[in-house]
Amino acid sequence: MNDTLSRVAVTHDAAALLRQLSAQHGKLMFHQSGGCCDGSAPMCYPVGMFLTGPSDVLLGTIDAGLDDPIEVYMSESQFEYWKYTHLTIDVVPGRGAGFSVEGPTGMRFLIRSRMLDAAELEAFGLS
Repeated sequence: MNDTLSRVAVTHDAAALLRQLSAQHGKLMFHQSGGCCDGSAPMCYPVGMFLTGPSDVLLGTIDAGLDDPIEVYMSESQFEYWKYTHLTIDVVPGRGAGFSVEGPTGMRFLIRSRMLDAAELEAFGLS
């Protein structure tokens, strides 16, 4: 993967919430849900609480202004549907997903997506 291009990003507001949640829960990670119990929300967990495996794809990391970047994963089968998109993690008022750490905050993470541009497609070997 090209060092200057990424499949994932984070908004300023989501990064601010991630800093608060990190102070409470420690190092965090995301797994993009496949649409089961909590729809298709990005699920945020303390590192080690959700175990990834060989069928998960590391989409990249996001910089939320913490000591460590936050890794973002998606299942390999779901990645087949999303591989041509760039994902941005955002946050809006609402009830968070049941298993995601933002649940009690009155906010919820969501994904905003756009199609990869020509340079990204080439960098990721999709052109």
